[in-house]
Amino acid sequence: MIPARYAQIVFSAAMATMMAFLMTFLVTLLNTGFDAGFAARWMQAFIIAAPVAFGAVLTVAPIARRITAALTAPQGLKAE
Repeated sequence: MIPARYAQIVFSAAMATMMAFLMTFLVTLLNTGFDAGFAARWMQAFIIAAPVAFGAVLTVAPIARRITAALTAPQGLKAE
């Protein structure tokens, strides 16, 4: 089991992997269509996109958390 102190990194890796998997599938499908070479093109795109997505999630997640905190009320308080 991975220690809890690494939870943010594990979350970022999982989120980046899932998002890269889905987005590369969609973009590859839209750009090249579904044919015999689709899976190879998709996996090539995924292998490039996954590390980029991981770095992006690590970089952007703190910003997204601050924006979310600024736009939402703490639990137990009513929004005005």
